[in-house]
Amino acid sequence: MVHSMTAFARVERAGAHGTLSWELRSVNHRYLEPHLRLPEALRDLEGPVREALRQGLSRGKVECTLRLTDEVTGKTLQVDRERAAQLVAAAQVVAGLIDQPAALNPLEVLAWPGVLVGDAADPQALNAEATTLFAAALNELKAGRQREGSELARLIEERLDAMAGEVATLRTLVPQMLGAQRQKILDRCADMHVELDPQRLEQELVLLAQKSDVAEELDRLATHVSEVRRVLKAGGAAGRRLDFLMQELNREANTLGSKAFDTRSTQAAVNLKVLIEQMREQVQNIE
Repeated sequence: MVHSMTAFARVERAGAHGTLSWELRSVNHRYLEPHLRLPEALRDLEGPVREALRQGLSRGKVECTLRLTDEVTGKTLQVDRERAAQLVAAAQVVAGLIDQPAALNPLEVLAWPGVLVGDAADPQALNAEATTLFAAALNELKAGRQREGSELARLIEERLDAMAGEVATLRTLVPQMLGAQRQKILDRCADMHVELDPQRLEQELVLLAQKSDVAEELDRLATHVSEVRRVLKAGGAAGRRLDFLMQELNREANTLGSKAFDTRSTQAAVNLKVLIEQMREQVQNIE
């Protein structure tokens, strides 16, 4: 089963040290490119998180955001005296630049981040909680990528069915189109009252048939369609291989169009190119 590179996951859990929440956003990218936003107190998680992403995903730009909301209810409140002193000293410096400064409100000092703190959290326990929660978020992200990948595979299969129908129809029409082209030449000669050497006419018709022979292109298109089906069924990190196959399909459709000598073959080549382009757009999102 193939996986998309586009997904979103969010998990949240309240614990003894506060509320932790992970948000993971994934979009398509040529390689695996993680971007982490972690609280300063949890910077130690960067290495394990990157390794977990490397083990769990192959491609995609992945934004990982961790938020920690401290819960002070039930905790003993303490004042970080050093930080408060620094804040007061900075306020006094600014006050010296003002003619009539307002008095410093103690509550404003307490409201400054980091001045009023609860009991210090156990860093190891907090890291363990955040790591466990990240594993859950990553599983949710992978499940989302899998669901979207299944839908992308279904859409591609629909286009493959349409392509197979175009190839089969064109294969049956080629003898009819060659016969119609032969009759068209004979009718023109009759209208012009020109007598042609039968042997020379046959040589020209054989040459036309050779130039217009698309059997090889039709065979290659059918082979590539089968290969795309096989890759989709095999699953895994198939995006790059599918992208290569789209290029090969497009190459054969272009050759088919260049050999077209009938409006039906021209239309078939156009239809094939439209289907291939639709698949190529979907393939860009496959891991």
